[in-house]
Amino acid sequence: MSRGLNKIMLIGNLGRDPEMRFTSSGKPVTNFSLAVSRRYRSPEGETVDETEWFRIVCWDKQAEIADQYLSKGTKVFVEGRVQIRKYVANDGQARTSVDVIASEFLILTPRGGEGSGSYREPASRESQESGHSQDSGRSIEEDFDDVPF
Repeated sequence: MSRGLNKIMLIGNLGRDPEMRFTSSGKPVTNFSLAVSRRYRSPEGETVDETEWFRIVCWDKQAEIADQYLSKGTKVFVEGRVQIRKYVANDGQARTSVDVIASEFLILTPRGGEGSGSYREPASRESQESGHSQDSGRSIEEDFDDVPF
């Protein structure tokens, strides 16, 4: 049986603080914008900086963690899937929204750095709720201290 693949991986900086809200059923959802930049040399030899903006959507426990630990300027790795929605805006115009539905994210900004927050690894519900990583049994904060940046 053949399957499709819808996966995106991004590293960038938050363009604004996350915004958390709740659905009518009480489910938390957090949105933030992510700026992903690249630098390349044009055919004319000039250095060109280019930035793409992505709208990131986090749900449930991950939404709460994003709201608590992320802030404008934080560098994060986000992995998820692309979701394209079509809708009619209040002005009657047909619009398209392209969102990245995060399956996980990692905070890359070191503690104490600009836009920093505490590290969280949304690997599994058990590790999120217990505050311990699955591999070592150490706390997530202890794992972060071993990261070489």
